[in-house]
Amino acid sequence: MSTSQPLRAISGRMKRMPPENGYESPRSPGNEESFVGNGIDNGTHKAGERRRAGRSGQAFVRGQSPETQDRVGRNDADLGREEETETKKVGIRDRLGCYTWTWFTMTMATGGIANVLHSIPYRSEWLRILGVIVFLFNILLFSINCFFITLRFKWNPGSFQRSFTSPSESLFVPACVVSIGTILTNMCQYGIPATGQWFQTAMQVCFWAYFSLSVITSSGMYLIVWSTQTFPIHTMTPIWIFPAYPLLLMGPIAANLIDALPDSGAAARINSIAMALGAVCIQGTGFLVSLMIYSAFIYRLMTQKLPRETARPGMFVSVGPSGFTVAGIVHLGNTVIPKIMPSGYLGHSDAAFFLKLLSDLTGLWLWGLCLWFFLVSIGAHWQIMRPNDPEHHIQFDMTWFSFVFPNTALVTATQAIGKSLESDAIQVFGTVMAGLLVLVWIFVFYMMIRALFMKRLLWPGEVDGPVALGKRWKIYRGANGHVEKERDGDGVAA
Repeated sequence: MSTSQPLRAISGRMKRMPPENGYESPRSPGNEESFVGNGIDNGTHKAGERRRAGRSGQAFVRGQSPETQDRVGRNDADLGREEETETKKVGIRDRLGCYTWTWFTMTMATGGIANVLHSIPYRSEWLRILGVIVFLFNILLFSINCFFITLRFKWNPGSFQRSFTSPSESLFVPACVVSIGTILTNMCQYGIPATGQWFQTAMQVCFWAYFSLSVITSSGMYLIVWSTQTFPIHTMTPIWIFPAYPLLLMGPIAANLIDALPDSGAAARINSIAMALGAVCIQGTGFLVSLMIYSAFIYRLMTQKLPRETARPGMFVSVGPSGFTVAGIVHLGNTVIPKIMPSGYLGHSDAAFFLKLLSDLTGLWLWGLCLWFFLVSIGAHWQIMRPNDPEHHIQFDMTWFSFVFPNTALVTATQAIGKSLESDAIQVFGTVMAGLLVLVWIFVFYMMIRALFMKRLLWPGEVDGPVALGKRWKIYRGANGHVEKERDGDGVAA
């Protein structure tokens, strides 16, 4: 591109750029709503004003209308400019205006850690107490999330509806439902053994309620997304699987619920056979939907290389579908089937044995797929994990919790396989992975608190203008004379 043509001349073209919809901080240019630190511009500022972050990221600037300016998300490398500003104090409403559905990934991960602690085969009282503490802490975090996001929707009219159609936020709406699923799983694990029949009946009602909620949420969100948005294949990451995640918890919920029952009489009283068969049906639906999206992800990797560094944490989302399916199916076959079918099924006395054998073979098959995606995701982060490398560095984002939640599925699947095959080696391997995953969760949680205090989360600062935009995109003129662009670090022409 010649130097005589200013970057502003092509800003209109770049605003029509397809949105980046990976499991990442929604900071890419061209989105309908500009995100900063997982926050959005909810229209709470007066027309004719635009928000600009200087070094401190704490000031608003009166300038041109947002409709005439290209805006990109905040990035440390783009915050090197200081200008004369009209300052405005950022209040609680401004910060909560940045609260999005991505914050429920925190409760997904925390509930998953409580599930991991329960899956460790070497039981002790202190481990049970630790699991209960994490479980209760997760309920507190979930309540805080619900309270804050409700305030955002109340203080910013219309933001609730827009969150379902926003290219960068809509795919995270199911995170709230998945968080409910993890809480129900923990309630079965830690609540049923310490209560009576009333709680067993309550969990039966909760199971069928979540059954309906997961089906409605998954199909409804995909229908909304398919009706309102377009996702180019070069932006594909496994976050496209996310609306199917509520379905993937049906197997683990049913398995833990029935396993926690005291005897086969209690299992018959709440009709556990219907629960187990219903869970297998929905679990299979969720996995098959995810499997079809897997193929698009592999095609994207083959044609467009690895995602940008900021999007790579989303690669771990691909671990979840097969992991949760193994954890649910193998757990059902190993522990639950003998309890709910003590005298056989449909007149066949050996039905429980054959179902257990089938679940073990299916579990081994999918466990290998789970491990394969885990290894690929780890390898994709090798550059990022190198210390003091300024060219390969990602700033903390709420989506870092994808380092935790999908991998809880791998740990619980490993423990289920080890228990079913009575393999001490696999169980020890799963226990070591559980310990490492707890450390990762602590690290990510610490980084979240640190980012909040450093005002990198829930802070409405933005850098806009063609200069900042040019830093994100390589702009040049093609052979046909048309202006073309390419994303830095991704090598993908948009």
